[in-house]
Amino acid sequence: MVKDRISDGRRIGQLLASELTGLQRGPLADVSVVDADRDVEPTPEGAFAYRVTADGTEVAVVEVTPETARLILEQEPAVVTERNDLTVDGTTVVAHSGAAVKAAVDVLEETLRE
Repeated sequence: MVKDRISDGRRIGQLLASELTGLQRGPLADVSVVDADRDVEPTPEGAFAYRVTADGTEVAVVEVTPETARLILEQEPAVVTERNDLTVDGTTVVAHSGAAVKAAVDVLEETLRE
């Protein structure tokens, strides 16, 4: 069992990008990470890390803070899994740990299905 929890916002953002580009199922097959800032320095307000596109259209922006990665969707999320390490405020899905990345991707996938 893993005892260390990934709570570095930059690393969470990297995991999210990897998950988004690595999955080739359903609406995620057309998802790309673009305009990535490889040297992004997380800020408390949220620093731009990259854009997420689906079939060439921007569907989200990812920002990183010192402790989180924020997936800011262009539309309200369709379904949100209740977890203590994933929060949603309007169109912003916040991953508070590396483990929350898969749940954030699931939110995006279900939102793109609509």
